[in-house]
Amino acid sequence: MSEATDDLTLDEIRALLAPLLARHAAFDGWRRQAVSMAAQDKGVDADIAALAFPDGPIDMIDAWFASIDARMVETLPADFVALSIRRKVIALIEARLALIAPDREALRRAIAILALPTNAVRAGKLAWRAADAMWRAAGDTAADFNHYSKRTTLTAVYASTLLVFVDDESEGHADSRAFLARRIDNVMQFEKAKAKLKGAGGGEHLSLSRFIGRLRYPAI
Repeated sequence: MSEATDDLTLDEIRALLAPLLARHAAFDGWRRQAVSMAAQDKGVDADIAALAFPDGPIDMIDAWFASIDARMVETLPADFVALSIRRKVIALIEARLALIAPDREALRRAIAILALPTNAVRAGKLAWRAADAMWRAAGDTAADFNHYSKRTTLTAVYASTLLVFVDDESEGHADSRAFLARRIDNVMQFEKAKAKLKGAGGGEHLSLSRFIGRLRYPAI
C-alpha cells in the first residue's frame, strides 16, 4: 500500500475502490481480478483489498451500486428541489443511468449474477436501497405504509428501465429515456381518467403514493 492508503480501514478501501470496479469487471468479470486491478489503480495492496469484499462478486456489485447511490445526488440539476414529482423521478433515474452508462457491460454481468436464485435476497435489498436513496433525495419523509409502497414500486420501475438500458444502442440512450417517460405519462393519464370517472377531478391533487403505485413492472 502507498503511504496515502496504508491507514485505511476495510470499509474505506471498499468505498475507495467501488467506483472503479465496474470498469475492470466489464473485461475480467465480477471476480478478484477486477478488485486487484482497481487496487493497483489506487495503490492498495491487492490481498488487503480482497478482504474488503469477503463475499466476492455480490459484495463487489453491492459496493458499486452503493457508490452510484452516493454519486447520484452530486449529478442532479441545480433546480432539482423546485421540480415536480414527475420530473424528480425522471431526473433521479436518469442521473443513475448517466453514471452507469460507461459500464453497461459490467451492468449486464451484474444483472446475470443478481438473477441467480442464491442471490435473490441480496438483489432485493440492493434494489430497495436504490429506491430508498432516490426517494430520500426527492425529499420524501413518509413514515407510514406509503414509505414502503413508494419504494417497492419505484424499485420495479427502475429495474425495468435498467433492463431496457442495458441493451440500448440509441444515441444518448434516447430509447431508455423515452421508455421511462412513457411509463410515467401512462400513469399520469390513468390517474387523471380515474379522477374524472370518480367525479374527483375538480382540482384534486394527484397523490405521490398513487402516482408511483401505478408503475408496476417486474423487478430484477
